[in-house]
Amino acid sequence: MRLLIARCTVDYDGRLTAHLPSAVRLIMVKADGCVAIHADGGAYKPLNWMNAPNRLIEHDDHWTVTNPKGEQLTITIEEVLSDLSEEMGVDPGLQKDGVEAHLQELLAANPESIGEGLRLVRREYPTDIGPVDLLCRDADGGAVAVEVKRRGEIDGVEQLTRYLDFLNRDPTLRPVRGVFVAQEIKPQAKVLATDRDIGWVVVDYNELRGIESNELRLF
Repeated sequence: MRLLIARCTVDYDGRLTAHLPSAVRLIMVKADGCVAIHADGGAYKPLNWMNAPNRLIEHDDHWTVTNPKGEQLTITIEEVLSDLSEEMGVDPGLQKDGVEAHLQELLAANPESIGEGLRLVRREYPTDIGPVDLLCRDADGGAVAVEVKRRGEIDGVEQLTRYLDFLNRDPTLRPVRGVFVAQEIKPQAKVLATDRDIGWVVVDYNELRGIESNELRLF
C-alpha cells in the first residue's frame, strides 16, 4: 500500500471527461494495482479511481494511469506533503455473519435457485485478492462467479468486479460472468451491476431454508 498526500489536479478521459481542480488530496495505490484519489471527506468513496488491471507510470511532475478499456487518469502533482509505503500482506477477508454464511451454504447446495442450469464447481474459489463465494458453470459450460451478501450494496458489486478482473486472466476460465446475489439489493447497486454487465438476483432466505412465508396466498 502506498499513501501519497499531495496538492494535485486530476483529469479523467474515458467514457466521459472530468477534472478535479488543484487541492490537497490522498492518492492511494493498492497492491492489486487499484489507484484511488480521496478528499478529506465523503466517507469511503473516492473522488476518482482506476481499478486493476491498469498501468501506472510516474513522471517527475505527473502520473498517468491507463487501463485496457482506453481510460486514462492524469494526476498532476504540484507539491508532495507525505509519501508512505507499507507492505500489508494478505488480508484474511471479512468474516461473514451467520446468516450470510448459511445463505452461501444454501445457494451452494441449490445453485439453480440463482439461475436455471447452474451447477457448483467450488465454494470459496481462490483469487490473488481473496476467494469468490461460489464458482459455478452454466448450462453452456461457461464460468460464473457468484458473490453472496445479506444486503447488497455498491461495495459488494465493486468487490465482485475486482474478482472478475482476476478470474478473467485465467485462460481455463474466461470468459467469466458475474452474478451478485443478496436478500435485498439497493437500487444503486442494481444500476452499477447492470452497467458492468453483472447479473443480480434477490433471494428469499426463508424460502431457501424451506420455511413457508406468512404472507397470504390465493393458491
